[in-house]
Amino acid sequence: MRRLIFARMIGSVLLGLLGASALAQQNGVELDFDYFKNEVQPVFLVKRDGNIRCIQCHTRSSGFRIQALEEHRLFFTEEQSRMNFESASQFVLPGADPLQSRFLTHALAVAAGGDPFHGGGKHFPSQDDPEWRIMADWVAGATHRRTPSDVVVRIIQTNAAGDNSSIIDPVTNEIVGEITDIEIPHGIVGAPDGSQIYITNESMHSLDIVDSRTLRVKRRIPLSGRPNNVAVTSDGSKVYVAIMQMPGAVDIIDVASMTKIKTLPVNGAIHNVYVTPDSRYAVAGSIQTRTINVIDTATDEVVWELEMDAGIRPMTFSTNADGSTKSIFVQLSGFHGFAVVDFARQAEVARVEHPAVPGQEAHYDGLQGAPAHGLGVSPDGKTVWSTSKVYSHAYIYSLPELEPLGRVFVGQHPEWVTFTPDGKTAYIGAAGDNVTYAVDVEKMEVVAVIPVGQVPKRVATVLMAVD
Repeated sequence: MRRLIFARMIGSVLLGLLGASALAQQNGVELDFDYFKNEVQPVFLVKRDGNIRCIQCHTRSSGFRIQALEEHRLFFTEEQSRMNFESASQFVLPGADPLQSRFLTHALAVAAGGDPFHGGGKHFPSQDDPEWRIMADWVAGATHRRTPSDVVVRIIQTNAAGDNSSIIDPVTNEIVGEITDIEIPHGIVGAPDGSQIYITNESMHSLDIVDSRTLRVKRRIPLSGRPNNVAVTSDGSKVYVAIMQMPGAVDIIDVASMTKIKTLPVNGAIHNVYVTPDSRYAVAGSIQTRTINVIDTATDEVVWELEMDAGIRPMTFSTNADGSTKSIFVQLSGFHGFAVVDFARQAEVARVEHPAVPGQEAHYDGLQGAPAHGLGVSPDGKTVWSTSKVYSHAYIYSLPELEPLGRVFVGQHPEWVTFTPDGKTAYIGAAGDNVTYAVDVEKMEVVAVIPVGQVPKRVATVLMAVD
């Protein structure tokens, strides 16, 4: 321990005499500003259980100083980021052993090699902590986020009346993690490479980007209004956010810069937005104007719209043999079932109404105008699943025939549907029971009932990084 303290004293002296830039040249390592801005700075804003946020103390620090966020801003300005970078750099030995940098040791647990005391408490229990690793990568000279070495499939259930989202392992059907610090999480989608998760934050009117390694919010992007659902392109480059305020818009987010690049006016406040399986279009539906707005993702302009006879609720898609969009399945306000829209003809071609369940009492309380509010096409494209809040069941139909195949009880107020990539299991949040149902797709039988948070609605299958 004495040797370690002595080594750190020598490092501090060297840092004071030579400065971070000189030591960087000496070690052949340059500290990257963009990596610091986009990956390291979010660590200062995170709320960890039992700790205050770093920014709460360090805006008043005479040593390592973090700039205070400007009023109503959710992230640092470019100028503030530069100042934070210069401040943090004074406590770093670039390219050296991580434990030679006070920036890395001060908030690290003593048992893991950290300093004896930190007035802001110990935030990182070990050197394997994902957030500590992000900072250590910066000190080592990282210029961009590491590509995940491996990814795993997870089911994430947002809890609409809570401040958390539950992470389910589809192998064990157990909760294996939690995303916190997002009050009223709404829509959710994962980055295709497993690096990030996008959740719309109704309380702050922001799109929250969650690092899948840390499960922490790394950036909150201000939106043009209150958001609902969210979708991402297959190449991961753009995110589309439904804005549930009149006159109506879809916000478009550039993932690389983590900025809103466009607010696209559409016909009506948007309840849900989706990207088609071939990623050529974003499809946005409005309850108020009863319209489906189809956006070309190459130009980010509306290319056609269709007015239905009722408000647009959840949607899903079937595809042609070449992967292009064949049909949009649409649930409608006040209708217990779904409509079918031919994508090429831009017209409704069929409507399916769910029959009553014998012996099951119809439930009409709290439907919020949506007796059916959850749709999904199975990964093999052979079935479409539709939930019923009236009868607490999921109804399953064959594709393309739309013949009824069966139904399964999935709790009070069942909502959205998602599938594992292999199509073997479907997951449905039961908003009235605070559980998520796992259903064997082939047998159409419940295999697990998983307790989650308050009023689970939107659910998604995502890839998550494993470091």
